[in-house]
Amino acid sequence: MREELWTLLAKVPAGRVVAYGELGRALKNPASGYMVGRAMAACPPELPWWRVVGKSGALPIHKRDPHLAMEQQERLRAEGIDFQDNIVDMARFGWVFDAE
Repeated sequence: MREELWTLLAKVPAGRVVAYGELGRALKNPASGYMVGRAMAACPPELPWWRVVGKSGALPIHKRDPHLAMEQQERLRAEGIDFQDNIVDMARFGWVFDAE
């Protein structure tokens, strides 16, 4: 699952975010957002991990590490993504994978 997950994550363009569940649904063998979140803990650092958010646009990484949460916010802002109260506007910035 992880290799396919990393391949999908690499496709998320700058300035967009994807929900954990959306990533899971895009896998050949779909997985829950929870399972994707667990796998993301081992995400290679060169992949855009900061573009993965909760389905509501929330930035739940703060539960794991407050420093990563700050880094995620900085990286998202650098890509032009703005948010309020740690919530990304999914209608504006959300990414959905096309059926392949």
